[in-house]
Amino acid sequence: MATSNQLKRVDFIFRNENDWEKILSSTLQRKPQDLINELISSELKGRGGAGFPTGLKWKLTAESKEKEKYVICNADEGEPGTFKDREILSRVPYKVLTAMAICGYITGAKRGFIYLRGEYKFLLPELNKVIDEFDYYCQETNLDFKISIFMGSGAYICGEETALMESMEGKRGEPRNKPPFPTQAGFMGKPTVINNVETLVHTFTIFKYGAKKFYDLGVQYSRGTKLFSVSGDTPKPGIYELELGMSLQDFVYEFGDGDTKAVQVGGASGFLVPRKKFKDAAIGFKGKLTGISLPTGGSMMLFNSSRSMFNVLDNYLEFFREESCGQCTPCRVGCQQLLLGIKAVKRGEKPASYLDKLLRLNETMQYTAKCGLGQSVANSFSSIVENFREEMIY
Repeated sequence: MATSNQLKRVDFIFRNENDWEKILSSTLQRKPQDLINELISSELKGRGGAGFPTGLKWKLTAESKEKEKYVICNADEGEPGTFKDREILSRVPYKVLTAMAICGYITGAKRGFIYLRGEYKFLLPELNKVIDEFDYYCQETNLDFKISIFMGSGAYICGEETALMESMEGKRGEPRNKPPFPTQAGFMGKPTVINNVETLVHTFTIFKYGAKKFYDLGVQYSRGTKLFSVSGDTPKPGIYELELGMSLQDFVYEFGDGDTKAVQVGGASGFLVPRKKFKDAAIGFKGKLTGISLPTGGSMMLFNSSRSMFNVLDNYLEFFREESCGQCTPCRVGCQQLLLGIKAVKRGEKPASYLDKLLRLNETMQYTAKCGLGQSVANSFSSIVENFREEMIY
């Protein structure tokens, strides 16, 4: 199997940092505006997939005149094929807590919450122990910031930031209309910074090593590193920290089994890229990446020639139908109709041309669904149907 010279592995996130108290103490001696400027100059973007500039999010919350503010760590890691945040919380939890405390200092928030995925309940004993130790340190140093854990209940939709906050407020986990955005009116209607686990750990790296160290990794508009959960038909399953901007071809050289016919980038809500497009696709945010830009929350699933793309799509649509909150018609009805439609075509009850009608429905969902769940169904559906149409037909 060929190996790529372009794929650079990095080790920042899981590097043990035993001096977190020193980093926290020295960072808190700096002016909040200086820290915001450093975060902005690093060009760190949210690692949950959407890619909103982290420094800007913190800046907007800090500028609010409200006295009550919050910091939330989104640890509701529900995207199929993603298992990196679980490892971060298991191996380097102090980095997450330190980043949350620094965020609290910058924005003026005194309370922080970790919204933990329901299936990660097994992490609670050790995580509570670490939080108790961290709280003790905060009390000893007169840092007015307290962190608590809020347990999710296993709903995929609560990975969406506003649905997550609805859940925390004791309401049904459904997305809110935007605006207002969480930086204006988030948890309990107060300004809130909400970042996922990996994003917070990257801020720790930036405040320890400086913005330039982070900025020099990756490529323009896609700075820094990213954790990738690699699974599927691969001889090297696991979690890897790699620079952003790599080509998908290089990724397949490194992690494929020699017969990779497609890669699902970003989990069920991401894009499936066929073999013929590997060379044209780069992992990163839109900008000056050549060819196709593929942002990702971290899930990378490889499929070889033994896999049926119809079965893959069928599985994704079953998942989306089950996890739709049912609040808006495009998603509630659309997921069901897409699933019934591809099954009808596969059984020969509908002609192959019916797939074109389903693609139009898919496009309508993308533009009219209320939140990212209904909108992102379009990603996997269109990329699989358009690139593997022959496997959709009986």
